[in-house]
Amino acid sequence: MRSATLSYATKKGSEIEEVFDDLAALRIAVFRDYPYLYEGNVAYEKEYLLTYTRSERAFLFAVYDGDKMVGATTCIPLSDETDEVKKPFEVAGFDLNTIFYFGESILLPAYRGLGLGHRFFDEREQHAQSFGTYSLSCFCSVDRGENHPAKPADYRPNDAFWKKRHYSKNPDLATTMAWLDVDDRESSHKKMIFWTKKLV
Repeated sequence: MRSATLSYATKKGSEIEEVFDDLAALRIAVFRDYPYLYEGNVAYEKEYLLTYTRSERAFLFAVYDGDKMVGATTCIPLSDETDEVKKPFEVAGFDLNTIFYFGESILLPAYRGLGLGHRFFDEREQHAQSFGTYSLSCFCSVDRGENHPAKPADYRPNDAFWKKRHYSKNPDLATTMAWLDVDDRESSHKKMIFWTKKLV
């Protein structure tokens, strides 16, 4: 896949609703794979994404090949996130008004290896820094343990990439999120571990 075929778009706050269908479809496709194993549906996705449209400082950076969204990343002030995302930082005594939360960073397999993962972080960090009031960025990733039966033999976590971006894993900052796994009948809670980086 050549990067010359791609185009880019940004949306902020309520503008993000303009691409709900594309973003929901992309999230469902990418998160179906290990380690998320997410059995998504559009109705749930749109409800989740409303959090971003309610925040004036929420940000979306999307990658298109023609009229198809093939990659996207989001971020939002932590103070505008859901309780399950905010709580670990509240308990630990952080000032939520100084933290920007980085949501999904998703890319279809055919478009990986083009440097877009770095672009996603660059765009989000620049957006967070543009306000001059945020000193920390964070995101969370699912912890499936070492011996999950659905773990592919060739699976490589993104830890090395995140460390290269100067993010630190914080096992003491953890939460749970519930979703329906592929082939399951009921949703279940998964442990999510946060990674953080100083922005200034």
